[in-house]
Amino acid sequence: MRVFANALHARHQGRHEMYRGRLVPCVEVPARVEHVLGELQRRGIGTLQAPVEPGIERLQRVHDPRYLRFLQQAWADWVALDPAHAAFDLLPSVWPAPGMRRDRLPQELSARVGLFAFDAGSPITAGTWVAARAGAGCAVSAAQALLDGERCAFALTRPPGHHAGADFYGGYCFLNNSALAAQALRDGGMPRIAIVDVDYHHGNGTQSIFHDRGDVLTVSIHGDPRTEYPFYLGHADERGTGAGEGCNLNLPLPRGSGFDDWRRALQQALQAVADFAPGALVVALGLDTFEGDPISGFRLRSADYLTVGADLAALGLPTAFVFEGGYAVAELGLNTVNVLEGFLR
Repeated sequence: MRVFANALHARHQGRHEMYRGRLVPCVEVPARVEHVLGELQRRGIGTLQAPVEPGIERLQRVHDPRYLRFLQQAWADWVALDPAHAAFDLLPSVWPAPGMRRDRLPQELSARVGLFAFDAGSPITAGTWVAARAGAGCAVSAAQALLDGERCAFALTRPPGHHAGADFYGGYCFLNNSALAAQALRDGGMPRIAIVDVDYHHGNGTQSIFHDRGDVLTVSIHGDPRTEYPFYLGHADERGTGAGEGCNLNLPLPRGSGFDDWRRALQQALQAVADFAPGALVVALGLDTFEGDPISGFRLRSADYLTVGADLAALGLPTAFVFEGGYAVAELGLNTVNVLEGFLR
């Protein structure tokens, strides 16, 4: 298994996020990747390789050019307003409501931030663009490994990606790594790709990117959006539109669900993938389903992740794992590598 680790991920290190009216320390931290990398090395799993750096054209296969220009320039624009801003992260403070125009790009920076952000919990820092772009390279490289004939590959990167849409960011996500991996596989000649998102939080960005396409199946097992972030997508009746009708499957579960219920949903997800008959599988690998995760609500245990990996392997598909959420940092390496070891067994 080839492992593509983002050597620049720590360039993105948010100071604070807004939570219930208060600025609190960021939950998504660089140590997440370091714990996973250490566990991979401890167990001797995977061969570490350098990822490619994706060109803007590659990113534009998934993301809107106007949005990419904003991400590239946002920090410089923030500091240009006042050099003292370098000591503070960039967070939104105003958003367009339904019925307001989104086609005109405001000159005011705070308005531009609100145009593209959907929450106040995803700070832009001096290194956000560099880290996110390098992470996208990890995902594209993992896809290329499958095209080269590898059975599986792992994109170990942060910031995560599955909440980022074609032209918006949030949920700690700026570029949608799982979507970029799927698109790279399509561009490499595979006619159909499946994405299975096992993060506790619904992959709203991934769903929105592919909702009207019939060549990419998107499946997500997640906390019920009536009570769980990101709230506004992820219901079971969202099946895709147009050419994508029937190519989106949401499997929401109530907070407190244990592994038996979760695994039944996984089996339903894997049956949908088998019926779709894709050439490869992308797994949006969130580990915040763990019972000790501080911002989530399922009750999976560390040993359960070995079974998750084995169940995914039973599909017999070339598989790219793309690292997403998981915020019980001390256990994150064990849980992540358990999935990979279960798959490899």
